[in-house]
Amino acid sequence: MKRREFITLLGGATVWPLVARAQQPDRMRRIGVLMNLTADDPEAPARVAAFAQGLQELGWTIGRNVRIDYRWGAGVADLYRRYGAELVALAPDLVLASGVPAASAVQQASRTMPVVFVDTTDPVAAGMVASLARPGGYATGFTQFEFGMSGKWLELIKEIAPGVTRAAVIRNPMTPAGSGQLGAIQAVAPSFKVEISPIDVRDTSETEHAIAAFAREPNGGLIVLSTSLAVAHREQIIASAARYRLPAVYPFRIYVNAGGLVSYGPDQIDPYRRAAGYVDRILKGESPADLPVQAPTKYELVINLKTAKALGISVPTSLLSRADEVIE
Repeated sequence: MKRREFITLLGGATVWPLVARAQQPDRMRRIGVLMNLTADDPEAPARVAAFAQGLQELGWTIGRNVRIDYRWGAGVADLYRRYGAELVALAPDLVLASGVPAASAVQQASRTMPVVFVDTTDPVAAGMVASLARPGGYATGFTQFEFGMSGKWLELIKEIAPGVTRAAVIRNPMTPAGSGQLGAIQAVAPSFKVEISPIDVRDTSETEHAIAAFAREPNGGLIVLSTSLAVAHREQIIASAARYRLPAVYPFRIYVNAGGLVSYGPDQIDPYRRAAGYVDRILKGESPADLPVQAPTKYELVINLKTAKALGISVPTSLLSRADEVIE
């Protein structure tokens, strides 16, 4: 789906009807969706299309007995709270929530609204589920990371830019998962002889100043953790990394598509397709409490050679050979 077509289809209401197959119940079913992007984000169409396609493959297609109400949190806490309450007030059968802040906002608005979440890290620590195997409440879904893999980002920085001895880590201090990811990086930092400096993301101007201050000393690199706010403001973060000539590692390919140097993390489209399966099962009567939280099935390494050249970095052949995609 092209971006222009996507925005036109959204219109002003951002309400998308979907339809179920003939053997589905005739009663209109309703799904709320709270996304962690803006409606005009270039990554949004692929995620929306993957979810719709997943539903269609299970028999839910457009127009007759299912509708979807989309809202866009854009990494902003106030928007999550506002739209979480707004979606709950529409009395949907369930809500698909993208990211911990979105899912938490829905749960704050209603403790009994079924929630299927995607793009989350450590939903147990966030209080969304009792355990991964047995969620035990009204929420279940799909995680992004286990914390141990966060150390891989520091390893990648040292592999692509061996001279790095200092690394700034961009995180959201309000997200419990940020502390876990930072802790995993700090645990392996001594073995790479790298000093770690956390940078808390609250707004883009604050982040810009912090990166500028960090870059005053030589041999620096940048690691961006998985946060909705960083995703929403990725272009500004990538621009800052380029401006101060910092080799940077990101958690998702969307950063590299926008000009970032290298990313390693899960496929962000696949969970939306998989989430349709859980939505289907809940609409047919199963309880989220009985549906185990699932981990990613696809991880990908993506490298932007154009950015590497601009930074004067020669990417090792061993790293290029492992890449799932190389952008030239």
